[in-house]
Amino acid sequence: MTWPSARVLVGAAVGVVIVALLGLGAWLWADARDRRAAAAYAEPLARLAAARGASASSPEARAAVARDLEAALAQHPSASIAAQAALELGNLRYEERDYVRARSAWEVAVARAASPTVRTLARAGVGDTWEAEGHPGKAAEAYQAALALLRPADFYYEELLLALGRAQELSGNRDAAVETYRRLVRERPRSPRTDDVRARLAALGAGP
Repeated sequence: MTWPSARVLVGAAVGVVIVALLGLGAWLWADARDRRAAAAYAEPLARLAAARGASASSPEARAAVARDLEAALAQHPSASIAAQAALELGNLRYEERDYVRARSAWEVAVARAASPTVRTLARAGVGDTWEAEGHPGKAAEAYQAALALLRPADFYYEELLLALGRAQELSGNRDAAVETYRRLVRERPRSPRTDDVRARLAALGAGP
């Protein structure tokens, strides 16, 4: 049996060390990148929380937070907190009545969110922007897309059904609105909003 030479053994050892150092370097670089991303998001989100906790916050302060969130999303789009930041950015833009940019932010949140709650709220927000812009048909499509992924017991299901019925009414689709309201009564019979929904059905000339 021929044993490997000392030169071969040293070369193999050096190779193992180099691989280990490369792995360590990659880990340190990734860790530093994650810390930079977290810092980029944390500061504007903290300012946003403080502004919402105050009795009043200026439009300028909210606009500054929105700009910083947009910058963070542009620089660190793959960060784990990016979807939450995009959701908050959409909320800020919606408050400013900048519905196009609010919708864009919420679409980013939908695409990047791991949390079903964030995805649901963002999809609902997209519908809200279309409704606010006077496009109830597009709003109804957005609400329907959000509902298609939910079950009756899920978070925000009832709110989305009500929004869908309202959008269908606004778009002149009475029959679809009646069916949506009946669906809510059928699927959520103990809802505190059932009486209001029955009243809407009566106003539309339909029974439950």
